[in-house]
Amino acid sequence: MDLGTNTFHLLIAEGTVNNYHEIAHDQEPVKLGEGGINKGYILPEAFARGIKTMQQFQQQISANQVQQVRALATSALRSASNGKDFIDEVKAKTGISIEIINGEQEACFIYDGVKISGCLSAQNSLIMDIGGGSVEFILGNADHIIWKQSFEIGAARLMDLFHRTDPIPPASIEALDVYLQDNLTDLFAALEGHEVDTLIGSSGVFESFAAIIETEKGHSFDLKTTPTYSFDHEELLIETNKIVQSTHLQRAANENIIPVRVDMIVVASLITRFIIHKLAIQKVSMCTNSLKEGVLAGMLD
Repeated sequence: MDLGTNTFHLLIAEGTVNNYHEIAHDQEPVKLGEGGINKGYILPEAFARGIKTMQQFQQQISANQVQQVRALATSALRSASNGKDFIDEVKAKTGISIEIINGEQEACFIYDGVKISGCLSAQNSLIMDIGGGSVEFILGNADHIIWKQSFEIGAARLMDLFHRTDPIPPASIEALDVYLQDNLTDLFAALEGHEVDTLIGSSGVFESFAAIIETEKGHSFDLKTTPTYSFDHEELLIETNKIVQSTHLQRAANENIIPVRVDMIVVASLITRFIIHKLAIQKVSMCTNSLKEGVLAGMLD
């Protein structure tokens, strides 16, 4: 289980690390950080949604007679003053023990998940995972991680700070770019002297980008049969620009944007565009694997 700031994920599988079969794959829009992400507190409504979802997950775990269970919590529970209360209540009501992992561990699991998809090469790629609470960057290749870091600049945090009117105004976009420039200095320093061949977007919003682009071209698109996807550079920039200029109603009417992403996809688009332009990246791809697949790889290995 990947217990994120926006979404709780459950993945039940069996087999080997290079050949596993998914028994259940569930995601629930818990929105644990809603209203309290930058205050460091889980609000009562979000707290209750989280407990209810964990009880549903436990029912699936029991029904499938699961033998190994890991539940990992990331940014929202890391930074919430009542995070321990949530963990204690989950343990009492479901028997599930939640592990809070730090940003470095999160980045390692994301790399492991992307690696088993087979999309890494001998050349260096920059993996980017845009979560609700944090964004992880991992520089690496098929052999090893060169550098990794987690930044507390997730989409829920940025939306709370910058996307308060819709469509997002130009002044807010400028302020967001300045904020990213100031908060990503470690990333820029780490990449000096390293050539980045490809930006790999790990699951989440990159899945939405791919689905929107392909659907607009009249193609069918199924994530279950498309574990990796290579973007056309210009198509991606055009599409993210359209998303940034769109209204809530326009985004909500797009069936390729799941409800929990309808608003956060705007700041996620701005982060993506900022990184592409700042690092002069020409090749961008999507990988559906992320943290949960990385954890699974360790459990099946």
